[in-house]
Amino acid sequence: MTTKPDITPPVCSYEGSDYQARFWDSANRRYEDAVETVAIDRLFNQGGRLLLELGAGAGRLTRRYQNWERIVLLDYSRTQLLQARDRLGDSDNFIYVAADIYKLPFVSGLFDGATMIRTLHHMADAPLTLKSIRHVMVEDGLFLLEFANKRNVKSILRWLMRRQSWNPFSPEQVEFVELNYNFHPKTIVKTLEESGFTNENSLGVSFFRADWFKNHVEHDRLVSWDAHLQDNKLFKGYTPSIFTLNRTVGASEKPAPGSFFACPVCSHPLPEVKQTQICPGCSHEWQYHQGIYEFRINPEK
Repeated sequence: MTTKPDITPPVCSYEGSDYQARFWDSANRRYEDAVETVAIDRLFNQGGRLLLELGAGAGRLTRRYQNWERIVLLDYSRTQLLQARDRLGDSDNFIYVAADIYKLPFVSGLFDGATMIRTLHHMADAPLTLKSIRHVMVEDGLFLLEFANKRNVKSILRWLMRRQSWNPFSPEQVEFVELNYNFHPKTIVKTLEESGFTNENSLGVSFFRADWFKNHVEHDRLVSWDAHLQDNKLFKGYTPSIFTLNRTVGASEKPAPGSFFACPVCSHPLPEVKQTQICPGCSHEWQYHQGIYEFRINPEK
């Protein structure tokens, strides 16, 4: 039996959190939600067979991927997935999976599309994250990635005024709050290439992410301004959020017939069945409960 090496980067968990209600439903973030939808519609409207939504949370964006036949909602937090299930319902079109992105529980070459929005900024090891995603995707698959841009106007001004110590133009990622990272756009492009992706397009998003704009400019007008600027070559690299469309390059393994999941402990393939499974390779029990597949190696209680 071959087991995967023990990879233990820290995980940012929203288990037990009211993140959806507190951060989106009750806060003044209607503008951010709208302009992210604009970017998704522009970059990722192709559709396909099977989509992996990484860091799906409570399913805020899931229905916007309407051209995909089936969607796997993956999050480390079971709490968030239960909220997503309440929002989207039980359907063969939606598969809810609690798992660690560093140890994705799927056979290689399974997904022809993937999205990762407002999630990479919680990943301490970006290269490992992107390589893990590439492993489970088909050749010529599409990957929509959003990342927090350290080279944004606010951070540049703060640095020039000596109100922050880190340089927004340096290539390394910066941890500005525990398990919250900003990245340089050129570093992300390089890391994507090293992980088996090629970048096809990018958009700058949230040009006006400040309460003053949201409080003094009419919502639809603000969204229209942002939509007009998103592909502006001069400005799009200096927004707090950047959306990138990427395509997998190189060959991918083809899943064996009937295989879907892969044991995160030993990589043994497992079928997609709505029941608890015992891995034939290592005897680990992977539970299926309340419509959610549990593939966290050390799930929180």
